Amino acid sequence: MYQVRFLHHWVTVQTRDGLDYGSAISVASCDLSCPSTLVLEIRPLPQRCQIVTPGHLQLAAISVTFSQEIFCDGNSRSLRYQRLGKVSLLRLSHKFLSELSSKQSEDVAELRNIWEESITASVYVRGEEWRKNMELKNGMAEIFGTELVKGKSYHFTTGAKIAVFTWQGCTLELRGKIDVNYIAKETPMIMYLNVHAALEQLRRSAEAGNTRGPITMVAGPTDVGKSTFCRLLLNYAVRMGRRPILVDLDVGQGQISVPGTIGALLVERPANVEEGFSQQAPLVYHYGHASAGSNLALYNMLVSRLSEVVSERMQANRKANASGVIINTCGWVKGEGYKQLTHIAQAFEIDLIVVLDQERLYNELVRDMPTFVKVVFLPKSGGVVERSQGTRAEGRDGRVREYFYGLRTPLYPHSFDVWFSDTKIYKVGAPALPDSCMPLGMKAEDNMTKLVAVSPGPNLLHHLLAVSFAASTEEDVITTNVAGFICVTNVDMERQCMTVLSPQLRPLPKTLLLLSEIQFMDSH
Repeated sequence: MYQVRFLHHWVTVQTRDGLDYGSAISVASCDLSCPSTLVLEIRPLPQRCQIVTPGHLQLAAISVTFSQEIFCDGNSRSLRYQRLGKVSLLRLSHKFLSELSSKQSEDVAELRNIWEESITASVYVRGEEWRKNMELKNGMAEIFGTELVKGKSYHFTTGAKIAVFTWQGCTLELRGKIDVNYIAKETPMIMYLNVHAALEQLRRSAEAGNTRGPITMVAGPTDVGKSTFCRLLLNYAVRMGRRPILVDLDVGQGQISVPGTIGALLVERPANVEEGFSQQAPLVYHYGHASAGSNLALYNMLVSRLSEVVSERMQANRKANASGVIINTCGWVKGEGYKQLTHIAQAFEIDLIVVLDQERLYNELVRDMPTFVKVVFLPKSGGVVERSQGTRAEGRDGRVREYFYGLRTPLYPHSFDVWFSDTKIYKVGAPALPDSCMPLGMKAEDNMTKLVAVSPGPNLLHHLLAVSFAASTEEDVITTNVAGFICVTNVDMERQCMTVLSPQLRPLPKTLLLLSEIQFMDSH
């Protein structure tokens, strides 16, 4: 296996002796102790080598090396490189240090190894063209409340949607293919900053009087920027020395854990520009569905339980108590969705409701909320992008992948077998029955919060399982927070075991598992 680096692009060369090509990103990740492994670096880096048509390439086969025209297998795009001429290659190995030469032929450059055995190389591009880089050159700027560091390069992947704001002007350098970039003449940032200033005044009053800080709920339909606005308020609060609590009740597109959960997180530092808030020690409850309407009774029960725990946390931490809470909600605002919003407001004893973009919802909340609850209407930012159902599903899949494999910092989950006899699997909610079929004194909604045993089988394949902190069903399993999640990657009925993907080594911390409807196809 040869690895060649030109500019910032890593390629892996597959030789005729059948060595598998890899997808290593750096020389350090290669096995230099293996005699058959050569790591080659072009010296000096050819400045004239450039990609005319960048694109998102993942292990795309290329027909020839260093030729004038290079075609990508399975991709309609073509990559063109200018001719390099003769280059010097340095072999990095424990046993040998020798220079190899690359002779430029009409179409193919031949790489010669130390045995002078000529090989024709096929190059495979791992492709870093999907990364977009941004660097602040001059001035001051921020992304959703997080200040940018001058001279630091920030990396974003394909599909990232960001908005850079500056109060005093700045100079940015963008690298990579950008779908849309523009400078907005008008933004609602002044209004957003006024909300932060009002919340900060309430925090100061709470700190002086040793009382509870403001609890703010952000509401609105889908795709109006609720999550971004919450992130903005939290970042501004942290930059003022506060320690607010983020409560995320969006079970489909949440920021704290995998889809199908609600949770809370103590925010102690501004969100990372590329990765978001630090996910250390979040409080997470298992819901098991991607929509809040799938089990209304369970959702309301978990919201009530989460509000109690958050209140206890605030009472135990004076700084968090004065800093208050920012609550992100789902985009379901009609019918039962509106009733859920009123339930959230009642459970958390909301002080302020910020409604984004929808005046009808604003007027309904003004009408139905008590007089001591302040309701504020704000326009959405012009940079908000509407997401299709496919984009939302892709986002949920990405959140699960990030949970197991990390985003910028790679994580390495473990795969091992779990015997059926060592586990107890349950799901929350039984099939709905009419009230006439229910036992005396029970209602149909009571059935939706019932714990039902699940027999292990092929039906578990690719599903997420929540690992509960509850040791037995005698405890209140439904309202007990979870330790983490595993994914079932294989079910072997003959051996009576299943293979799971887990963030930590075996054995599982608890053997009581809760089945989620969220599925994840592990492609690693």
